[in-house]
Amino acid sequence: MPLVVPRPNLTWWEKLYLPAFWKGFLVTARHFVRMLFGRRDRRVVLEYPEQKRVLKKGYRGAPTLVRDQDGREKCVSCQLCEFICPPRAIKIWPEEIPANDLHAKVEKRPLRFEIDMLRCIYCQLCEEVCPEMAIFLRDDYSLTGTSRAELLHDKEKLLEMGGVMQDGILKWNKK
Repeated sequence: MPLVVPRPNLTWWEKLYLPAFWKGFLVTARHFVRMLFGRRDRRVVLEYPEQKRVLKKGYRGAPTLVRDQDGREKCVSCQLCEFICPPRAIKIWPEEIPANDLHAKVEKRPLRFEIDMLRCIYCQLCEEVCPEMAIFLRDDYSLTGTSRAELLHDKEKLLEMGGVMQDGILKWNKK
């Protein structure tokens, strides 16, 4: 059985809506006077495209792939990031590196690497589990697209967003 909530009985003064009108007008007038005399609220409005929010250290943004110092992709298709991703936003299709290739020491490389940014929850588990430090989270919060296809990042887009990472892990060396 539905619960019936009775309407309150309004007085003739309240039926005119003048008290509500004057309350709203006084709030607007108070803000106008504060702005006129320079007393501003603590809340600050950013002019978004020109001004961006300063992010705290440890901000978790969008995941990207990085290259090493020589411009080669660092991912070895171990698929740990794909297995640990809670919403299953990461998909990897590995391929074997031919034996006659210069970099045959590494067994696999990603043929395709996709991250569905609509499913990603920015949990940072993919970055933590990567043994080659090939996936990192960006310090950017403005990932937009006009369609779902634009938010499905492939390997080329992820490598472009990630850039080059200077570090000591050189998986391609013969040592």
